[in-house]
Amino acid sequence: MYSKKNTPPGAQPAHFSDEIEGSAQGHRDGHGFVVRDDGEGDIYIPPNEMRAVLHKDRVRVRIVRQDRRGRPEGRVLEIIERPPQPIIGRLLQESGVWLVAPEDKRYGQDVLVPKGATGAARPGQVVVVELIEPPALFGQPVGRVTEVLGEVDDPGLEVEIAVRKYGVPHEFSAACLAQAKALPDRVRAQDKRRRVDLTDVPLVTIDGEDARDFDDAVYCEPARVGRSKGWRLLVAIADVSHYVETGSAIDVDAYDRATSVYFPRRVIPMLPEKLSNGLCSLNPEVERLCMVCDMLVTAKGQVHAYQFYPAVMYSHARFTYTEVAAILANTRGPEAGRRGERVRDLLNLHDVYRALLLARRERGAVDFESTETQIVCDENGRIEKIVPRTRNDAHRLIEEAMLAANVCSADFIAQGGQPGLFRVHEGPTPEKQEMLRGYLKSMAVGMTIGDDPRPAEFQAIAEATRDRPDAQQIHTMLLRSMQQAIYTPTNSGHFGLAFTAYTHFTSPIRRYPDLLVHRVIKAILCGTRYRLPVLPTPGEAQAKLAKRLAARGAAPGAGARKDAPPPSRETQAWEAAGLHCSAHERRADEASRDVEAWLKCRYMRAHLGEEFSGVVSTATGFGIFVTLDAMYVEGLVHITELGGEYFKFDEARQELRGERTGIRYAIGTRVRVQVSRVDLDGRKIDFRLVREGEELPERAAKDKGSAGAGANARKAGGRRSGKADKVDAAPAATGLAGRTRERAARAPAALLKAAGAEKVVAQKAVRAKARKPRRG
Repeated sequence: MYSKKNTPPGAQPAHFSDEIEGSAQGHRDGHGFVVRDDGEGDIYIPPNEMRAVLHKDRVRVRIVRQDRRGRPEGRVLEIIERPPQPIIGRLLQESGVWLVAPEDKRYGQDVLVPKGATGAARPGQVVVVELIEPPALFGQPVGRVTEVLGEVDDPGLEVEIAVRKYGVPHEFSAACLAQAKALPDRVRAQDKRRRVDLTDVPLVTIDGEDARDFDDAVYCEPARVGRSKGWRLLVAIADVSHYVETGSAIDVDAYDRATSVYFPRRVIPMLPEKLSNGLCSLNPEVERLCMVCDMLVTAKGQVHAYQFYPAVMYSHARFTYTEVAAILANTRGPEAGRRGERVRDLLNLHDVYRALLLARRERGAVDFESTETQIVCDENGRIEKIVPRTRNDAHRLIEEAMLAANVCSADFIAQGGQPGLFRVHEGPTPEKQEMLRGYLKSMAVGMTIGDDPRPAEFQAIAEATRDRPDAQQIHTMLLRSMQQAIYTPTNSGHFGLAFTAYTHFTSPIRRYPDLLVHRVIKAILCGTRYRLPVLPTPGEAQAKLAKRLAARGAAPGAGARKDAPPPSRETQAWEAAGLHCSAHERRADEASRDVEAWLKCRYMRAHLGEEFSGVVSTATGFGIFVTLDAMYVEGLVHITELGGEYFKFDEARQELRGERTGIRYAIGTRVRVQVSRVDLDGRKIDFRLVREGEELPERAAKDKGSAGAGANARKAGGRRSGKADKVDAAPAATGLAGRTRERAARAPAALLKAAGAEKVVAQKAVRAKARKPRRG
């Protein structure tokens, strides 16, 4: 983003009047912005410029001025591309006029539906709409109903909305299902040829209680490594590549999905169920095909030697993390008594884990403890409670074993001289380094990072500040200074884990990059070369990700000389595959977070008016985000709710400070709040700060379980990147249902109700034919 530092008030940006391209990011309270392809910052678009633009449209924009906040303001010159995207919303009828109120507020306007285009949908139902006429400066979009998702309160509706909203493939092709059905139900004799027989090795799986697909199994025994003691560690991974051939119908669907998507109580799998939960899953007491990473680990946790080979295995037990932790804590307890034959194997695994942990500390890998939560739902899909997901030694044991196998996989591919996908995590950008140094200095930490920072420096700062009252704030800032990991054929190492080469090998049932790694390893073992099939052209998400990575210098080949030869077609294909998998990983995360946010909002509607203690998780220029202690739910305390004084945001210290009282709100500050508003559609929760001795008025019973349609309005910039306005809300609105009369009353078509909906649509069609080529 532009800032006063590099664009003084009243001065024009250096690239004033430049024309740039980017993706329009919808409406927020009538305003919008465009995410630039070059990654240089967002362009603010005034409301009148956004009427003809839809969320996610690719547009060409000219920067014309700065607004009063110093943000670059642009004018939409042209809509370059309107990607096919369904609009999900609630079908409403007002005075004979049909319209759909979008569930995603970033669309900014309702979609008119001709009377004969509603299909079998009934008023009040949530539907999917396909546009048949785009919006214009003086006309609303027109569409037709293509799918009915159900009633607004149907269990699981939030998942149905999310998979369509984010374009998550949720139905396998007929060819894929037919191919999966033709696969055998068990391992056949011909499948075992040229494989190592490990059925007598007591490999076991260790997963969560609710796991259904089992990618990995482990076994450990003491072994001599040179003249010292050590361990032999086997990590056996489901051999998905044996059943999913390159370019097959199953492979095409798996590549399209790129990853399984996990929601509370539901999974959208990457592979058909016959593979993910059956033939490929390392279920107990059945033979399964696997790829094995067989390692010798020293007493200091170093992998002395390793080998890969295809094998057939037999899982001797299915353990849960809770069960293994109990056995390790008490080898004479009831859990250990029921698993007597496997206790010694588990103790060996624990011993090698402690050695690997020692090596992790020697490397200086970043290891910040954070609280992950788990949503517990009832049979109807509603939240019963939100609980912390505790990590014990069993979790860490499996994590370290998988890390060791992944490192060996990356080394094997690099040694084999074949292209493949690495899991790359770059160090902090120069801008983030400078920001972190300034923050550490302002917080009087007494330690900082160098010009070429190493992960050990981050870990040393975390260790040194662990007992400080503001430790959570410091650790959060350390994490936020880092970049996201990506998949790329260019190995740049993994900064956070302090590995010079790292990849993903251990989850081919749910991650496509792992499946590709398996294929490359097999090709090296067979002395052949794996070649990618012809893959679909990277879409908008991948293209945008590629340009942003290139802008920050982290894209594949970004550090190459300007006169370097262009990459080969094979390298370009691997780069495209990496971008595809990285973009779809983010898509899956966004869809999962969207559903969790919806469920949390629904959960918190029952607690409107109640008070809770919490801790500040983020400080911004427009307020503070607070995470409740008891519920692990985050909400916004708008800056207008902090008190009757002016609060200034200190970017260096990441805190809000009152000018008169000097009171500070920073990450880690403890506060007490009241749940004041819940916006189900916007996935937003508003809190009100409660001060000691203050009496809060009782909220009317009718407010329970309700959320104002405009209750959580924020100005352009969103929850974490802009300002917010406090708006009073009518308490009767409830999610999509609450906007019936409000939206219908605003719709221009409703003002023409006497003429009838058909006449309105007909007039719009006539105007559309006479309209010149559309310019933003």
